[in-house]
Amino acid sequence: MKILLTYALGDERVDVCMPHHELVYLETGVGKVRSALNLMRAVIFHRPDLVLNFGTAGSLNHNVGDVVVCNRFVDRDLRRLVLGEVNSYIAFPPDILSILPDKNFIVGTCNTGDSFVTEVSDIEGDVIDMEASAQADVCSVMNLPFFSVTYVTDGLGQHSVDIWKDKLADARKSLFEFFNM
Repeated sequence: MKILLTYALGDERVDVCMPHHELVYLETGVGKVRSALNLMRAVIFHRPDLVLNFGTAGSLNHNVGDVVVCNRFVDRDLRRLVLGEVNSYIAFPPDILSILPDKNFIVGTCNTGDSFVTEVSDIEGDVIDMEASAQADVCSVMNLPFFSVTYVTDGLGQHSVDIWKDKLADARKSLFEFFNM
């Protein structure tokens, strides 16, 4: 199986060990548009069987250091629109998570938007990022399975950006262990 592994920034990349699978890495960039565009190009070029996103996220519901695996996604920017044709939710069947190492992990919902959330408002979901729902949208359109593995770097608050930077090394170590130990 060919797996496209995506991450937003080079600082979030870890080497993943998944024997018997062909792995292709893609740095998507930050934000929904850049991430979706770069993912679409890679999907067309590489023709993967699965897209697995990994990286960092904030959370209101989980502790710093938790790894949350998401197969459900909400676009918080679209969620605010009150139009019948706009769907801000995407879900993938939970059976796609069977490719992960046999470990305990939290299964959740990822909330994505184009802003770095520093205030608690009407946030829905387990983790908050800036790319995953856009990637889920691309994969849904391209009929590709998708899920995201995130390390919680911070709770939401005024100093989240600084805390996120300080937790990147911990995130890389934890994600490496998640995929390789």
